[in-house]
Amino acid sequence: MAKLNEAEPTRTINLIGTGTAITGDIRSEGDIRIDGSLKGNLHTKGKVVIGPTGNLEGEINCRNIDVSGKVDGKINVNELLTLKASARINGEIKTNKLSIEPGAIFSGSCDMKGNTPYSAEKGK
Repeated sequence: MAKLNEAEPTRTINLIGTGTAITGDIRSEGDIRIDGSLKGNLHTKGKVVIGPTGNLEGEINCRNIDVSGKVDGKINVNELLTLKASARINGEIKTNKLSIEPGAIFSGSCDMKGNTPYSAEKGK
């Protein structure tokens, strides 16, 4: 039986919409979806989604990420990186698990860390 006086945990979802361009670093506790453009580093404890129109130049540190757009830079993922068919990645990947759909383009290096946990906070 649920207790009525316990607060439900809230999950913050941040959105950078199509046509929006941001220059600078972003830090967040929640999930982030990018359909616009970000030039800078992105650090979050949540999930990142780069939509088909999304473009990121910089370093990404997160728990999980789904990429349908373009990323130029370094991607550090604690759990799962999914490259959708329309994904275009140029750079370095460090992840525990990797899923690549046919049609995705990846140019760079990939380090699969196995069971070694990655700390998005420390950037290691």
